[in-house]
Amino acid sequence: MFKRLPRIDEGTAQSHVTIFVEGKAVLVAAGESVAAAVLASGLSSVRSTPVSGAPRMPYCLMGICFDCLMEIDGVSNCQACMTPVREGMQVKRQTGTRPVSRGDKS
Repeated sequence: MFKRLPRIDEGTAQSHVTIFVEGKAVLVAAGESVAAAVLASGLSSVRSTPVSGAPRMPYCLMGICFDCLMEIDGVSNCQACMTPVREGMQVKRQTGTRPVSRGDKS
């Protein structure tokens, strides 16, 4: 359902990067957001809710709704819509809540 519009600079050479979405290599345009890349890759959901486990997808694409939270390069709760892609990036669905870190180390 997600369709990219033609780029204004389509006639020029465009750089691409390879990211890994759930372990699968995906070639995407350099500079686009992780959310746009994931939507175009056909992933069925980016996370599940902590309470009901309902699947979620990017919604606002501007950092307001937090529906696009994903694990990016091993870090949970990253807003995919606010994170630009970079070569070799590892992107995974986020399931439920992220682990809570205790500051006391005891």
